[in-house]
Amino acid sequence: QLQLVESGGGLAQAGGSLRLSCAASGRTFSWNAMGWFRQAPGKEREFVAGITGGAGTANYADSVKGRFTISRDNAKQTVSLQMDSLKPDDTAVYYCAARTEYYLRTQVNAYDYWGQGTQVTVSS
Repeated sequence: QLQLVESGGGLAQAGGSLRLSCAASGRTFSWNAMGWFRQAPGKEREFVAGITGGAGTANYADSVKGRFTISRDNAKQTVSLQMDSLKPDDTAVYYCAARTEYYLRTQVNAYDYWGQGTQVTVSS
């Protein structure tokens, strides 16, 4: 089992920044692909960013490309999401997720472990 706990959500103004962190415990996660997803009210959960296991190759949704940066620290068993140039449309609950595989996927059902989510609200 892998437990994931997100932190760092909150309120930001448009154009501002927030940094989300996800702490993993319960098993070694160095070779697990990790992802960040978000879900806005009335919408389906969607892929935001992902990173492969190991040294980590990243992939981003088009809507956040150039504004968000995902990174991982395998020694600390954490994965982070730096969010810059925030927009009101980024408002959502953000979830950290882990696969039991090395390669990342963008589909929700490809992930086996999920955190409880953290709220991000961006005001205009």
